[in-house]
Amino acid sequence: METEGRMMRSFLFVPGDSARKFNRAREGAADALILDLEDSVATDQKNAARGITQDMLSAERGAQTLFVRVNAFDSGRTLGDLAAVMPHRPDGIVLPKCAGAADVTQLSLYLDAFEAAAGHEVGAARIVGVATETAQSVFGLGSYQDASQRLLGIMWGGEDLAASLGATENNVDGVFTGPFVLARNLCLMGAAAAGIMAIDTVSTRIKDLDLVEMEARAARRDGFGAKAVIHPSHVDIVNRAFTPTDAEVEWAERVVAAFQDDPQAGVVTINGRMIDKPHERAAQKILAALRR
Repeated sequence: METEGRMMRSFLFVPGDSARKFNRAREGAADALILDLEDSVATDQKNAARGITQDMLSAERGAQTLFVRVNAFDSGRTLGDLAAVMPHRPDGIVLPKCAGAADVTQLSLYLDAFEAAAGHEVGAARIVGVATETAQSVFGLGSYQDASQRLLGIMWGGEDLAASLGATENNVDGVFTGPFVLARNLCLMGAAAAGIMAIDTVSTRIKDLDLVEMEARAARRDGFGAKAVIHPSHVDIVNRAFTPTDAEVEWAERVVAAFQDDPQAGVVTINGRMIDKPHERAAQKILAALRR
């Protein structure tokens, strides 16, 4: 698939009705752009946004991966969005209000049909589910294993979830409150169980770059593979946080080399520290991220 092997650290949302913001985003360092037909587009602009997004997808492609966030299944607009964008070969589709594996499977079937009708490779477009936007969806976070070969990852978010829960706010002084920490952690565990990428939510405090860095480093530390962003000023911070450091790479290379030297070993010792198979798997992930 086209997205295999590409760097995936930062996913920058771009309004699907703004060619100006798209052109600016293309000049930046975001690994992936999410051309948004949902929340960032006013209701009376949604039809026009389809045409503008078609133009974005038709522009000369660079190194960035291009996703399109369509409107949710309950909007009645999903199929129309897909009919507009799929002939222009987006690298992937982002599905909001994704309630679980059944929604991913349904979207995958739609993509099969659109790709076949356009004469494109069936299975090329990947799927990212925004998987914590309703209370119901949180209970589906353990269902994604084997949902679809197209499923690249799931993303958590707290804004729509707050409305679903009836919460007056989702954070205090930039720190997420209990229900939203739970959704974050279950998204991470659900993704790990399914063998897919967990994507951290956006930071809505645009000017608080220290908070962006804190969130990004915490997400990387805990096991998230990438972070979504809504402002170009956040991209470089996120990319740095999700890029393996020299020290991490050196450790990973030593661990992998130690097990290669003794393939039958279950445990090796490096600098007096016991290193076992889970460490080897962690080291392999670091080196895989570096190769991408």
